[in-house]
Amino acid sequence: METDTFYHYFNRGNNREHLFKEEANYRHFLQLLKKHITPVVDVYSYCLLPNHFHLVIKTKEPSKLPPEYQSGKRKLWQPFSNLFNAYAKAINKKYSRTGSLFQKMPKQIKIDNNRYLQEVILYVNNNAGHHNIAEPEQYLHSSYHALLSTSKTLLARQQVWELFGSIEELEECLQDKNRRIELKQQMQLEDED
Repeated sequence: METDTFYHYFNRGNNREHLFKEEANYRHFLQLLKKHITPVVDVYSYCLLPNHFHLVIKTKEPSKLPPEYQSGKRKLWQPFSNLFNAYAKAINKKYSRTGSLFQKMPKQIKIDNNRYLQEVILYVNNNAGHHNIAEPEQYLHSSYHALLSTSKTLLARQQVWELFGSIEELEECLQDKNRRIELKQQMQLEDED
């Protein structure tokens, strides 16, 4: 992972097992995300689905990283490992399970231009619809509503608005059902469920 770089980061449950079994699991994952990940990345979008998740993130510039990352004592991948380990331990304990919760290697795809970044943000926020779980605007476990709100958030929402031109243009893109179908056909970033 490189500093000051956008990534589409995603993973699923081992053997396609559910990562999120109840409402409290989604909240706990987001709390761990805040604790472990936000010191080293800005989160532009996310979607947590029962058996997998997607993040659109930008690693921070070297000067904005905590000192242990600036010095090279810690690597940028370490907070992700900490997040997954903490979450897996909590789920294993709560549901009396053992073994790996996540697939071994999460996928991270570098995003190197604004057009692709826009497409990935739209794809991630419409992912519940892509998997026929719920209409994206009704799904509660994504950044969809936070991006269209002015309430306090840890998301890099202002940067997302600027990327799309305005909050209104972002909302129009998110709600364009024809665009959703096109995105579904274009984005081949995850294995078939």
